[in-house]
Amino acid sequence: MKLNPFNTRIGLALGGGAAKGIAHIGVLKAFEEEQIRIHCISGTSAGALIASYHAFGRPAESILSVCSTLNLSKIINFTFERGGLFSTDTIREMIHRDLGDCRIEDADIPLAICATDIETGEQLIFREGNLADAVCASMAVPGLFVPVEIDGRILVDGGLVENVPISPLGKMGAGITVAVDLSHVGRYPKPENTLDVISNAINIGIDFNTRKQLKKADIAVALDLSRYSLTNNADCVDELYQEGYRPMKAKIHQVLWYKRMNAVISLIKAGGKLLPLKVPEIIKDLKHHSFTARKRN
Repeated sequence: MKLNPFNTRIGLALGGGAAKGIAHIGVLKAFEEEQIRIHCISGTSAGALIASYHAFGRPAESILSVCSTLNLSKIINFTFERGGLFSTDTIREMIHRDLGDCRIEDADIPLAICATDIETGEQLIFREGNLADAVCASMAVPGLFVPVEIDGRILVDGGLVENVPISPLGKMGAGITVAVDLSHVGRYPKPENTLDVISNAINIGIDFNTRKQLKKADIAVALDLSRYSLTNNADCVDELYQEGYRPMKAKIHQVLWYKRMNAVISLIKAGGKLLPLKVPEIIKDLKHHSFTARKRN
């Protein structure tokens, strides 16, 4: 068990959510306003795109200026390739235009991008290699976009395995992890057709895993963005931006508290892992012995 109670490096995980990814930019703005440094960042799907822009030095306002490209109608290119209806060429061109033909390891902030091997089901975490290739793979929704081949592996959307990529942050040196989930819904849309049923079924499976994974984060920002579109939010960019900004701004004090109290928190966590019995189990055992004693009397 690794224990570094004095590690206050902040790691931020940005989850997938297609056009809802605009909310991530509001999250970044909240950190900027409080001048809280993000030491490492990871992303899946739309979160991978936003994380990349931030890692390569783009401030939140600058990233917001490219938000219109997160609309499905502007990033799809119909293709006759096998494996999907559309290519990720527009996403690749956008990254080349704004950030250049760069490599992940050259980012100003350590960056991890998550994708899924469609043949093995394995999660791939890219911390080096061509940036555009990795982001396109992470955003390649199965059945919609053509999978991306990297080093002989056929890759698709990283959200299939870990939609909010918390797991890479510890290996990147984070002592405090903040996770942003764009898909924390209480109810899914009423299906009108077969495709709606399939879509809900996939989202239910992903969200079920995500809720379990969020428990591993120190601070989870779970957003219910069910009233926004997965494909086009061009008419409510500012509103969606605020959906990320306001909740993160409200939780900034928790980030600061963790930075001040991390030594104590780490020791408590370590103690909980080292103790042979957890406190609730001890209390339950004491109650059982007390009840048995009363029956004997």
